[in-house]
This record gives sequence, structure tokens and C-alpha cells, in this order.
Amino acid sequence: MTDGSKILSDMNDRSREVFRRVVEGYLESGDPVGSRTLTRSMTEKLSAATIRNVMQDLEFLGLLDSPHVSAGRIPTQLGLRMFVDSLLEVGSLADEDRERIDATTGSNDQDVASLLDHVGAALSGITRGASLVLAPKVEAPIRHIEFVSLSPDRALVVLVLANGQVENRIFTPPPGQTPSSMREAANFLNALAEGKTLTELRRTITAEIGKRRQEIDVLAQDLVQSGLAVWENPGETSERLIVRGRANLIEEEGIDLERIRSLFDDLERKRDIAEFLELAETGEGVRIFIGSENKLFSLSGSSLVVSPYMNADRKIIGAVGVIGPTRLNYGRIVPIVDYTAQLVGRLMSDRGK
Repeated sequence: MTDGSKILSDMNDRSREVFRRVVEGYLESGDPVGSRTLTRSMTEKLSAATIRNVMQDLEFLGLLDSPHVSAGRIPTQLGLRMFVDSLLEVGSLADEDRERIDATTGSNDQDVASLLDHVGAALSGITRGASLVLAPKVEAPIRHIEFVSLSPDRALVVLVLANGQVENRIFTPPPGQTPSSMREAANFLNALAEGKTLTELRRTITAEIGKRRQEIDVLAQDLVQSGLAVWENPGETSERLIVRGRANLIEEEGIDLERIRSLFDDLERKRDIAEFLELAETGEGVRIFIGSENKLFSLSGSSLVVSPYMNADRKIIGAVGVIGPTRLNYGRIVPIVDYTAQLVGRLMSDRGK
């Protein structure tokens, strides 16, 4: 049993109802909820003084906070977490929201990047938050690799994938490369590459170079390693984070604009793109991160609702999510994110991703 669940189980019905109504009122309005407001909605007829006493007890437990003297209470991060885990009532996906999400997949000739961009835009528009869509990595098996010298300090590496896709990257080769050493490096790679993805190939060549150091020219070793490293760089087309709806988040009242700008700067530089996917890898379904529970969003005081999506082999290949203030309408947004993730997963499976 988590700390929050134990606290909740130890509370009496009166305290539990006061707590729930304070959180629901805050999530709906964004404003502190006062005792006089609760006297009109409580199941049991209670005086404002009695409700204030209950609120003080909840504040002592760390579940509520009072931002200003006698200005009502708001939930703390612990309080929001306890509410989300134990008291949140998740609604059904509204037909209007379902139709808007489905409309993004109307064209079968969209490439994956365009499709996910449209999904992100729809998710942002529906939730009035900022949407995140992590596109799948390109991990098709390799058919052929070639190095082409362009100048003494520039070379082109061409990667032909088994699915017919061709990737080209320009990079700076180690000094002293010759056409002969480039052919040697390409021959070495092609002897090992067939049927392997780029990730698998990198692991293989690291081991093989150690075993066959005498057979491979030192310059060719450097060329192999520097040429393949081009595809390791974060932010390349093989791994794309789509961020839509920045304006929605910045327009929210009560959010530190500088912190929000810092958040989006981090996202656009993709510093934590791998961690973003890892957030969803601990299990299927939607996960909710509130404030400092996730370091990527802790500075902005935001919440993240995220869900992985999977391919036909039930392997997690990406994630979709929504960022917003901690007073998100979680009950509405959870089914939206869940449905979107399932839809994207089906689309990726149909496309063989």
C-alpha cells in the first residue's frame, strides 16, 4: 500500500469527501476552494467552521495547502497524486473527441511524419494543452553500406535499408582517408551488415574490430566508427519528437512563463527524448506524472499524461502525451490519450512499423 493509499484509508468519510471536493473544485476552476463553497455541496450538512477544521487536518497531512491567508485551499502534489491514484473517476471518450482524433487518419497516403504531426495537432486542439508524439525509430535491416569521398574533409555515407529506404549523411572522415581505405571499410561493414539493424550492427562491429584489429587498417577502423556514428546523433530523422500546442500552455494562468519556455527548449533540443519513452515502458496504459515526479517537467510545475503505443509484435515503439498545468481535467484527458495511443499503434502496425 502506498503512503497516499494508507492516508486515504485512515481518513473518515467526512474528511475524504472534503478532500475530494476541494480537489475537484480546484481542477475545475484553478482557484482555491473555501469552506463556505463546500457548505453548499457537501452530502452531510456541515458548518463552515467544521469544514475549516477538516481542511486544517488535511493540510497537516500534507494533502492541502493554503496559498493565501483565509483564501481557501488547493491540493498539494501529494494530494493530487492521491486523488489521481484513488479517487479519480475517468470518464468515457466523448463522441466529438473520438471523431476529431479519427479525422486525422483519413488520408492513407500520408507519410508517418505527417500522420503523427496531424495526430499531435488534433491532440493539442482537443485537450487545450501541449501534445507530445514520439515517432518510431527507423530500425529496418540493412542491405548495403557505401562510403563516398567528396573532398579531403568531407565524405558521404549511404545506407540502403531492406525496406527500400535510402539514408544519406555527410560527415568529416578521419585524416588520411583514401579511396582504397573507404572501400575496405565498406567491404568490412557489408560482410557483417546483412539482416542486421543499425543498432545490432554497431554492437557487432565493436566486437569484430577488437578481434580482427590486425586485419583492418587503422584508418578503416576510424572510418567505420565515425561513419556509423552519424546515425547515433539524437534529433535525426530516425527519432522525432513532435511538439504541438506551445501557445496553449503559455496562455494558462498561474504558470511561470520562463519555466515553460525552458521546458520547450529542452524538448526541442531532445535532451530527454529517450527518457520520455522510458516513462511509458514500465507497463501498458496511461501514466500520469505530476510536477517533480518527472524531472523533465518539474521546473515548469506541469503534469504529463502519457501512454505508449505498440506495433503488431506488441513492442513499444513510441509514445503520445499531453502536458498541461497540474489542474488538468485528468478524468477527460486520460481516455483521450489512451484512445490516441491505441489508434496510433494500429496505424503503425498496418504500415508494418
